[in-house]
Amino acid sequence: TGERPFTCGQCEKSFSRSSTLAEHLRTHTGEKPYACPVCARAFSRSSTLTEHRRTHTGEMPYACPECGKTFGRTSNLVKHLRTHTGEKPYG
Repeated sequence: TGERPFTCGQCEKSFSRSSTLAEHLRTHTGEKPYACPVCARAFSRSSTLTEHRRTHTGEMPYACPECGKTFGRTSNLVKHLRTHTGEKPYG
């Protein structure tokens, strides 16, 4: 329905879920509660820690359907896919 009842008291940005607001508030406080057990680097989002941990494990769960090259982050796969399509969204 597009309803966003949870509003940040610092910047007025609004969210549909309280958990998303709680995550957003860390951008203001600088809180980083998710620490890597290998190198102690800390992150504000658990999903970012999950992606980071792949730098230690070497896990590459995202494979290109065209050539099979693998990536640790979906964003890197998306960028790579453009090498096959020729898409240049920024130029």
